[in-house]
Amino acid sequence: MQKVLALVLASILLYPLSQPNAQTKSSRASAKSKSGHALNPQIQKILREISAANIEATIRKLVGFGTRHTLSETESDSRGIGAARRWIKSEFDRYSRESGGRLQVEFDEFTQQPVQRVPKPAQLVNVVATLPGSQAESKDRIYVVSGHYDSCVCAQDALDATSDAPGANDDASGTAAVMEMARVMSKYKFDATLVFMTVAGEEQGLLGAAHWAEMAKKKNLNVAAMITNDIIGSSHAEDGHIDNTHVRLFAEGVPPEKEISPELRTLLQTGGENDLPVRQLGRYIKEAGERYVSGFNVTLVYRKDRYLRGGDHSAFLDRGFSAVRMTEPNENYKHQHQKIRVENGIKYGDLPEFDDFSYIAQVARVNATALASLALAPAAPSNVQIETVKLENNTTLKWDANKEPDLAGYQIVWRETTAPFWQHTQDVGNVTSYTVKNFSKDNYIFGVQAIDRDGNVSVAVYPKPSRPPRRPGG
Repeated sequence: MQKVLALVLASILLYPLSQPNAQTKSSRASAKSKSGHALNPQIQKILREISAANIEATIRKLVGFGTRHTLSETESDSRGIGAARRWIKSEFDRYSRESGGRLQVEFDEFTQQPVQRVPKPAQLVNVVATLPGSQAESKDRIYVVSGHYDSCVCAQDALDATSDAPGANDDASGTAAVMEMARVMSKYKFDATLVFMTVAGEEQGLLGAAHWAEMAKKKNLNVAAMITNDIIGSSHAEDGHIDNTHVRLFAEGVPPEKEISPELRTLLQTGGENDLPVRQLGRYIKEAGERYVSGFNVTLVYRKDRYLRGGDHSAFLDRGFSAVRMTEPNENYKHQHQKIRVENGIKYGDLPEFDDFSYIAQVARVNATALASLALAPAAPSNVQIETVKLENNTTLKWDANKEPDLAGYQIVWRETTAPFWQHTQDVGNVTSYTVKNFSKDNYIFGVQAIDRDGNVSVAVYPKPSRPPRRPGG
């Protein structure tokens, strides 16, 4: 009897290995992709070095300048936006010295002509620190992370450039996170280039970000992704509850263009409205961030921004770059754009006492994880196509070969059409075409990612049909 039981048990245990179907293979491959590709020790070390205490010190220093209104004092060494930007640059310069001069720091200055919130020409200055990529085949690929260092009391008067506008959360929090990432990450090497940017003029209409993005467009720079951090400072909701375990990540779907390009039209005709590059970037950041930052959730919001509102990523989106925004889960508008005061026992004003510095550090770690993962990984595969030469229940994909010398190969990911995130993964080796057996393109959404020898994975690319969409029928 014991022998019979032993044989039955053995057959049950061995059956999945000797008789796998496509679903079993896919599920095992997926587990391997999400947990089998070992965590990168360099990224883990970066996350450990990000300091909530440093972030707090930076925020308190920025608040100490009184106001950082874009049109405020520029000559004083202790008050106004001029003093703030010079101090930010001095900190970036210090990080560069500590990293052996690898961080390239500069003022990005321009004259802003009059607009609604800039009544006369004004000199605006972004502070930009660039960490050049170390791999020849990847260094022209750029990843940007930003926060805006200007502040205002716009709820009362958008042109008030003299009243105290501490801006501890909006957006000293994002600025401090970017600066802390620059301090830590500048000590490490990445294949692609990282740009740490603090911008001015956000409260006047995204002016600083628009200037840099327009320059990048004119120079045809390969800005592969951009993340802006704006209002990431508080874990306390207006009703008093605390949420310090997640951040909102806003990722646009179909861009609201007046005219749809032929390429976009094809993607929409094939059901790819949830798989354009910005959404793929959002999925990537969520997966990487949650994988490395234990117990912290990245909530992917299927919108460009909060309802009819905007941030510096919008300036990049408007120029064709993939860009997303990170923001705390619950905004308290009594602590945003308000003059400092007490009314009916309620304290108004964007003050450091309302920030949660440990929470900001967690958001910075999510950012750092995404940026490092992207900058260490190969470029996303190009010219990804799905074969449509015949009707079949298999799915064949093809793509152009990557150029990186450390490329290991590619993986195909797929999910049901109603699923928001990838459900299955198949490593396919260093090939440029692969057929997924028994999974039909009619029922699943597919993507292709590149992998290097260290296990770093690119953003997924949604495939175009290998020929124009068929006419309706049959």
